[in-house]
Amino acid sequence: MSSVEFAAGWLSGAAGLVLGHPVDTVKVRLQTQAGYRGILDCVVRTYRDETVLGFFKGMSFPLLSVAMVNSVMFGAYSNALLYLSNTHHRDRRSNPPSYTHIFVAGCFSGLVQAVVLAPVDLVKVRLQNQTHPYSHGALPAEAQPLYRGPVHCAAKILQKEGVLGLFRGSLALVLRDTPTMAMYFMTYVGLCRGMTAEGQEPGPVTVLVAGGFAGSVSWALATPMDVVKARLQMDGMKGKEYRGILHCILTSARQEGPQVFLKSLALNSFRAFPVNAVTFLSYECILKIAC
Repeated sequence: MSSVEFAAGWLSGAAGLVLGHPVDTVKVRLQTQAGYRGILDCVVRTYRDETVLGFFKGMSFPLLSVAMVNSVMFGAYSNALLYLSNTHHRDRRSNPPSYTHIFVAGCFSGLVQAVVLAPVDLVKVRLQNQTHPYSHGALPAEAQPLYRGPVHCAAKILQKEGVLGLFRGSLALVLRDTPTMAMYFMTYVGLCRGMTAEGQEPGPVTVLVAGGFAGSVSWALATPMDVVKARLQMDGMKGKEYRGILHCILTSARQEGPQVFLKSLALNSFRAFPVNAVTFLSYECILKIAC
């Protein structure tokens, strides 16, 4: 993977992460905690109890590691597409790859990203689910947060759950990301082709719209497994409730009904549009400048 792909992945991913993390925090809490009446109730209570900083819990660790994760996603996709179609990124407008190649490259990208992302995502979800105020130094010992930060969180998981504990929910993450990354790239490429005259480069507005819709469509597809993934990741904190993915699906459906798998669907789609619009625009602009 070239340094250009790495830099483009880091910068575009960082821009998207900062923009979307507050909404992601609300999404994770709604999926894993039963005490909220809806999106607005979660937002109001988070702000009231934890100030605006509560929405950015768990962001530092993925922000530091987003270079690796995002560059792996785009790099795996580009390299798989290069292998399948023998077409470099700069030549894909004049010699576009087939949708079959885009689908396979997207699946490969999602699989590789999920493996790399698993420990980072686990730490993020655990930190996002801590609802203590930021002035926790004044709290009594029993009210102190379990994790003091991302490094402490990772160390505690290793100590209590072992190395495999860092990969809790990773199979659900693979099942979420493998098909959704294929849909992600297919939607983006398809919209760019449809909105751009033959032989022309897509403009910034086209990239923003295509990237936004690609994010919304892929997250709509990902939401059911995202709910399962988040619940499995939280399962290790207070004993073990779920024996695996299927048991989590059956238990959640029995206790809360099938609509549980649509929790945060609207929020995911809403968050995904601006985040991925900015991500794709940043990525394409950086590649144009550097290549």
